Amino acid sequence: MKNLLKWLLAACALLLVAYLYPGVQIESFTSALIAALVVGLLNTLVRPVLVILTLPVTVVTLGLFLFVINALMFWGAASLLDGFHVNGFWAAMLGSLIYSVLMLVVDTALKSVFSR
Repeated sequence: MKNLLKWLLAACALLLVAYLYPGVQIESFTSALIAALVVGLLNTLVRPVLVILTLPVTVVTLGLFLFVINALMFWGAASLLDGFHVNGFWAAMLGSLIYSVLMLVVDTALKSVFSR
């Protein structure tokens, strides 16, 4: 139940990112659901490998390179899907930052709801 709710709220967060920032476009709620799934899968499967491979750069930049990795995951998801579009790397950077903040709020809210 918690995972299903998180997936739905992640799709809503993507729609909110598209509403707040014109560099990210999503065609429909169905596209947002699929995009949330793909972003989640990329963050679960590909991101850890990239973090390990780029560890020296991440250490030198004091962790700031992780923002680049997040943007690449966001941009990569948009390049895989038809209903989800990001207008370049910097749009992916800002879109991924907004999405990360929104998902932090979602995670905090779900943790407080499901801890009872």
